[in-house]
Formats: sequence, structure tokens, C-alpha cells
Amino acid sequence: MSNHTQFDVHVVSPSYWKVTFENAPINLIDLDTVEQLADLVTRIEQDPDLTVVVFQSANPDFFMAHLDLLMDNKRAAAMPTGPTGLPLISDNLLRLSKVPAVTISAINGRVRGAGSEFILSTDIRFAGPNAILGQPEIGIGAVPGGNPMGRLAELVGRGRAMEIVLGGDDFPAQLAAEYGYVNRVLPEGELDVFVDAFARRIAGFEKPAISGTKEFVDAATTIPASDYAASLAAFRRTAGRPESADRVRSLFTRGFQQPQGIELDLGKRIAEKV
Repeated sequence: MSNHTQFDVHVVSPSYWKVTFENAPINLIDLDTVEQLADLVTRIEQDPDLTVVVFQSANPDFFMAHLDLLMDNKRAAAMPTGPTGLPLISDNLLRLSKVPAVTISAINGRVRGAGSEFILSTDIRFAGPNAILGQPEIGIGAVPGGNPMGRLAELVGRGRAMEIVLGGDDFPAQLAAEYGYVNRVLPEGELDVFVDAFARRIAGFEKPAISGTKEFVDAATTIPASDYAASLAAFRRTAGRPESADRVRSLFTRGFQQPQGIELDLGKRIAEKV
């Protein structure tokens, strides 16, 4: 595991944390991310005073780019299961969605694929005007592995969920808000101030009221653990198939997983036949 700490935790108060994600150059979700997020979720679960956690990015252009497709597959296969019994990457999403604190994503820049699945596992999503969201897995011939299908169907409805996941395109902040992918879009320069004020408001309330209320919302919107397992299994079956090799190779040739090139406009470029 890398010594680089990707999740910087700033304890604003006993009841309020700000967590800043940084994994240069484009905030890919790699295996170190998965392991460190598991530890962070455990800390959130076990803190008796914590009522609200804000997730933000140190990179103004990329909140979380997507899963690192160059990860060490042998290391990934050797990772232990998490407390839910799911593989760690799925365990993180399920546990994050159920922590007894309110989780808020403050989204600037691009968040796609596994990054989108991360923010969909938080309770509330606020976006800056330049945020871009999407699920591009269809463009590499894969089923999304973190079951955004279930969460998006709940948030935006079946038809729009199909549009997002099967189209693989980018959704700019305002359209994402109109669909319900994010709660709202804040004007330029106002996201951090708004989210901080909202988080401080929640942090001022008592934890039993916060966690107890969240339990009822969770009960009404729960996604079974088996769905997470099935989605990850589908991703593993479909990602990296020989039939998709030329398409994936072309993506890397054009700057995939680099700060410039197609990552800036991935939703459009991933559908190009090259």
C-alpha cells in the first residue's frame, strides 16, 4: 500500500469533518483508494460524536475521475472482503451509504464511473457550475460495477437512469440537477461556502436525531447487498474482454487517465470509433 494519504481529514469540530480527496494527477480511484476508504468509513462508523462529513476534492478539474483501469488485478483479487462480506470495493459503497452520519459530496470538476458511484453512495450531492458527472463504462464494453443503476433509478427514474448509464455521456451540472443526479447547483464561487454553512447547521443538531432519521430514509431506499455483489461480478465479467481490447487501447492512445486529452471530454470521445 502506498504511503500517500489520499483522504485528508480535517476535524472542523467533534461533530463535523471535511475530507479532501487527492490522488494526482486526475484523482483516479486505485487500490490504495479502496483500502484507505475502507479505513475512513470505519472511522466514521465508530465516532460517537460525528454527525456530518463533507467530501471534497483538492483538484478543481477532477473530483474523482473513475476507476484506474491499469490497476494490479492480482492485488485486487487478493484483497480481503469487508465487514459486509462483500469485496472491499463494494463493501465501501454499501457501508458508506449507511454510516450514522450525514455524508455530503461537494462536487467541482469531473466525477465519472466509480467516482460517480462514490457520490451516489453519499446522502446529499451539491455541485459547482462546472461539475460534470457520468457513467462511461458502456464505452469500454462493461457493466458498471458499483450498481449505479439501482441508485440512479431511485433518484432520477428508470428512463433517465437508462439514459445516463446506457448513453455513457457526460452530464453537466445543471442538467444533472434537473434530473435529480445532484441536489442543486451553486453559482460560481459559492459551493464551498454553501456546503460549509449547511454542514455546520446539521452539526449543530443532536446525533440521535440525525442518525435515527437517516435510518428511516435508508429503510425506504435500501439497495440489497446482493445487488452490489452482482453488479461487481458483472463488471468483472465484461471489463477487459478481448472484443473490447481495440476500443480500450484507442482510449489510452488518446490520453485516457491523463490530465489532458479525452479525459476532459470523455462522455463525447468514448463513443468515437477510432
